[in-house]
Amino acid sequence: MIYLNFPDISEKEIQNVSDCVRSGWISSAGTYVNQFEQQVAEYVGAKYGIACMNGTAGLHIAQLLLGIDKEAHVLAPNVTFIATLNAISYSGAEPILVDVDPANWQMDLDLLDTWMEANTEWVQVEGKQWRVCGQTGKLIKAIMPVHVLGNMGNIDQLISLAQKYNLEIIEDSTEALGSFYKGRHAGTFGKIGVFSFNGNKIISTGGGGVIVTDDEVLAKRAKHLTTQAKTSAMDYIHDEIGYNYRLVNVLAAIGVAQMDRFEELLEKKRRMDISYRQELDGVGDIVFQEVAADVEANCWLFTFKTTQMRELLTYLNDNGIQSRPFWMPMNQLDMFKDKLYIQTNDQSAEIYNTCISIPSSAGITREEQDQVIAAIQEFYKN
Repeated sequence: MIYLNFPDISEKEIQNVSDCVRSGWISSAGTYVNQFEQQVAEYVGAKYGIACMNGTAGLHIAQLLLGIDKEAHVLAPNVTFIATLNAISYSGAEPILVDVDPANWQMDLDLLDTWMEANTEWVQVEGKQWRVCGQTGKLIKAIMPVHVLGNMGNIDQLISLAQKYNLEIIEDSTEALGSFYKGRHAGTFGKIGVFSFNGNKIISTGGGGVIVTDDEVLAKRAKHLTTQAKTSAMDYIHDEIGYNYRLVNVLAAIGVAQMDRFEELLEKKRRMDISYRQELDGVGDIVFQEVAADVEANCWLFTFKTTQMRELLTYLNDNGIQSRPFWMPMNQLDMFKDKLYIQTNDQSAEIYNTCISIPSSAGITREEQDQVIAAIQEFYKN
């Protein structure tokens, strides 16, 4: 079986885990946690990094830091992994779903701007100006762009729109470590960005995440909330509701070794992407995800559109090539089907019905990639 996305683990990761276990510091205290979060922050160009148990937890904490609660709306793309919407739900906020651009599959900001102009208005609450949704009466406080598949949309437009409507930007950069817009790393355009290190990411800690920010106050509060809001190193004194969200040292030990190898693995991903695009260009009715000239994507998970998605999906998996359909749009899931959905042509549904993800491991060999390419070419000959 050629797997969809398999972690690339070297001897260095094994050595770090062994060192961690032998030291006895395997839980949330330990030097690897601090080292890992510092490595991530430095790589992306943020002042502070706060490690947590996964990206979902990081997105939840990000909203708490910015005062997002049950009285608020958060704008989010309709095409994303469900963790984005789950995290919004944890905060008590209500998502407003936004359809995506048919070419790059990122949130359609033109569509959103038009809708905001027509369906929201300014209100003043406790001396602050907010846009209120006319249909629900709730304040729209934040926008949570997702850099889908490590690609990025028009970030200049995103920032302009956020300023126009007084929206906090919380970047769901869980798929985007190694992605840049005009030379600046994903996750650093809003007050808070969040990265994931799940087993299917370019580098992995098995399960883990890092919150990044340039705001020292937010960083300290993030660390406080993720460690049960404990105020004393000695006594069990807690000053608010906290969360057991801290990354454990033994997983951070893997992350430290993975970060040391990240550039090597990222380069493998980009070479893989180039090969797929060259060899599959013009095959059948395949259409690739569009990447703008301003974007340097990390090529996390190679996904393309084809009207024969279901047939190809079955063919590849039957032939030992693990492939998967794209995420079901959030508005099609039972728990979110009644939420506001901004759309005109429902591009999300079209993307879901036609997109397939194929093996994209950083460690995929040339021979394995050739097998995948040959199988796809053979399918379209039949």
